[in-house]
Amino acid sequence: MPAMPQQPTFRRKKLGHRVRRLREQAGMSIDEAARALEKQRGALYRIEAGETRLDVHLARSMMDIYDVYDPDLLDKVREALAPGWWIKLGLRDMGYIDMETDAKAVREVALNHIPGLLQTAPYTKAVLEADLLKRAKPELVKQISARQIRQERLTAEANPLHLTALVDEAALRNLIGGVEVMRGQLDSLIMMSELNTVTLRVLPRSLGAHAGQTAAFTMLEFDEYPSMLHVSYPTGAVHVEEPEELHRARLVFDHLLERALGPEDSVTLIEQIIAEHG
Repeated sequence: MPAMPQQPTFRRKKLGHRVRRLREQAGMSIDEAARALEKQRGALYRIEAGETRLDVHLARSMMDIYDVYDPDLLDKVREALAPGWWIKLGLRDMGYIDMETDAKAVREVALNHIPGLLQTAPYTKAVLEADLLKRAKPELVKQISARQIRQERLTAEANPLHLTALVDEAALRNLIGGVEVMRGQLDSLIMMSELNTVTLRVLPRSLGAHAGQTAAFTMLEFDEYPSMLHVSYPTGAVHVEEPEELHRARLVFDHLLERALGPEDSVTLIEQIIAEHG
């Protein structure tokens, strides 16, 4: 029998954060709670840290012991125990997608590529095919499908995702996939910028050196969890939660936001670049 999909790490962490707050609101130490729940202290610590699963039975016991009713806690536990949509799609460990699926807002600095949430399928295909760590065709198709599913939240009526994208002009001029693919991508950017959920601002090359030039990064904001910083590198990615690091990332983002072209001027520049392609 095949192994059951593991509960996504971020969902475990978010649930752990939630039940830790319930315990703290009840005024109980982790030792007191562990004894009342008939759990080992280490086992309860791992649940609160998101290292192990939280099941419905234990969640009910926590509400009883902590003398608090959390109306949708059990639903959140059931959701987290179910495989994520990307797992159903056949994709393996997708930590970032798990986080983005729960996020309410994304703020991204893009230097060399158009942000994934704004990419067309042909553009995404060209980006993925250029990766030295080549993907088999079925995997490539799944990755493109996943990116398109992620984009649906930008137009969703329920629980929409809000995106603020700072895109370096170099990403607009980087001829990925050829002239036709790039023209289609730039046309799509203009249309996407008209969505109420999307704020698109261009960092013009006239800025020269700027505070975000060393690395692209993404900040994710949640309703019931502290913000997170995501930074990709050629062979993986890191997720940062340290408050000081997040504070510094926000300072950089806000500084760049002030220096970026306004929304209308950003669209005008994109239109100029399209015209240059003939």
